[in-house]
Amino acid sequence: MRLQLPGRAPGFVHVIDDRTLAYPEYRGNGVFASAGNILENPHIGLMFLDFERERIGLHVNGRVKIMEDETLRPHVPGLPLARVPGQRAQMWMMVQVEEAYIHCRKHIPHLRRVGAEESWGTDDALRKGGDFFEAKAGRHAAAGPGPR
Repeated sequence: MRLQLPGRAPGFVHVIDDRTLAYPEYRGNGVFASAGNILENPHIGLMFLDFERERIGLHVNGRVKIMEDETLRPHVPGLPLARVPGQRAQMWMMVQVEEAYIHCRKHIPHLRRVGAEESWGTDDALRKGGDFFEAKAGRHAAAGPGPR
């Protein structure tokens, strides 16, 4: 079974067995903030949501153990390899599942895929409409947007 996290290809989270998940930690900016947080507190909650079709979620709680890629790979057949050149997992977050349950759809919004034709605004200051909050005039944001 393969689960997916936002921004990652399907199979990003690998199901090892009924009680164990693994997901890769990449080099990124070299800080490994997630790994540092896990060393401090190994408890984790993961939420996998389907916003588009069934609007259902899987909530997983557990404890994380950090494993080096070279140590884990020989023991886990089918562990995904990087699909992007140069993007090799430095380590894997091994989640020992303590509980998993379905998250009801009541509070999961129904989203839709949009294409390139969708307008997401602009970064062009002239097209944005100028200094709405009058920041250049030195007014404080708490004073509000000024006269209309």
